[in-house]
Amino acid sequence: MIQKLALLGGKPLRTRPFNSWPIHNKSEERSLLRTLRSGNWGRLQGQEVANFEKRFAAAHGCEHGIAVVNGTVSLRIGLLAAGIQAEDEVIVPPYTFLSTASAVIESNAVPVFADIDLHTFNLDPKAVEAAITPRTKAIIPVHFAGQPADMDGIMAIGKKHNLLVIEDAAHAHGASYQDRPAGSIGHLGSFSFQSSKNMTAGEGGIITTNDETLAEACRSIQSCGRIPSGPWYEHHVISGNYRLGEFQGAILSCQLDRLEDQTKRRDRNGQYLAAKLSRFPGIFPQQRPSDCTRHSYHLMMLRVEAEHFGVSRDTLVEALCAERIPCSAGYAYSLPQQPIFENKAFGPYIPKATARLKFNKVRCPNSDLICKEQCVWLGQNIFLGQRKDMDDIADAFEKIYEQRQTLNAKFPSNP
Repeated sequence: MIQKLALLGGKPLRTRPFNSWPIHNKSEERSLLRTLRSGNWGRLQGQEVANFEKRFAAAHGCEHGIAVVNGTVSLRIGLLAAGIQAEDEVIVPPYTFLSTASAVIESNAVPVFADIDLHTFNLDPKAVEAAITPRTKAIIPVHFAGQPADMDGIMAIGKKHNLLVIEDAAHAHGASYQDRPAGSIGHLGSFSFQSSKNMTAGEGGIITTNDETLAEACRSIQSCGRIPSGPWYEHHVISGNYRLGEFQGAILSCQLDRLEDQTKRRDRNGQYLAAKLSRFPGIFPQQRPSDCTRHSYHLMMLRVEAEHFGVSRDTLVEALCAERIPCSAGYAYSLPQQPIFENKAFGPYIPKATARLKFNKVRCPNSDLICKEQCVWLGQNIFLGQRKDMDDIADAFEKIYEQRQTLNAKFPSNP
């Protein structure tokens, strides 16, 4: 017999917490103490960041890694290193964190929003092709939730129109596309090490590339515009100090040691849970093309069609949380509807273009639909648990589905 829903006064299905995040142990302690005692706390004096850069790049199929203070900066540096100029256009998805688009504006360029595929949640190459104008100079596909975007399709468009491709791999540590690591397929890759990410040092980011010229340009912008052959107080391009510190480098090396095993576990648990949830009417986990040879499951993304499942997305999220299954509805609206874009609050950037831009007129139907009424997120730490944890999540969905009529009586706005 199915127990009464916790949202309606019953006992929560889940009685123990999921895995906490971040994960750390004595290895981080030893590395931090070693760095502390060395007295070499900055990137210029120590070897922690330099060693981490090499190891992370190699693990992601790249010759070069340039560690920086965060993932937003890594995107902006990549654009500047590639020669993006004022008023150039960069195609980005509307369903992503602000930084994917704000980094474009902070490069004095114009973000152009191309819709996502409703089933994969990733940038739709057909929408990209339709968004290209004579001003277009780059594309930033996002490997959302840790599932690589359609990189063959996007790279083909980039080659056809001579466009730079930067992979926003902030969610995709350890993910792969056709057995090629995320961050190694485009001209540049960008990763984040912010607190929630699958590898973290609290903050931080890294740029990956196999292009030596781009790598040199990124390193120069990362470190005050210097070049290897120049005097220390000689600065060649507009830039700043975006170097990552040695304490973060020490932590990230330890995090990298665990990444392979953690990614395998996340992917295994994610696939298992996706298969179980797919059995419910109106529940559609992120569709996984065969090209995705490894999903890093920074998130499990799924769509809820309320008319088939029987309750609305918002009620489902509330009911799951009451059963102690942590989840959320994700973004409330697509990026073009964010106040920064509707009000064109760009400070000193793109002044000539601002007058002609009408972000409040931009509509991306797929992104808008999942933001408004369909999307549910489950976080990456959940997928570091055991199969029983996945079963608990599926059981919570079943509990809610079986009592959908009771929920509708309590929440009459549901279908």
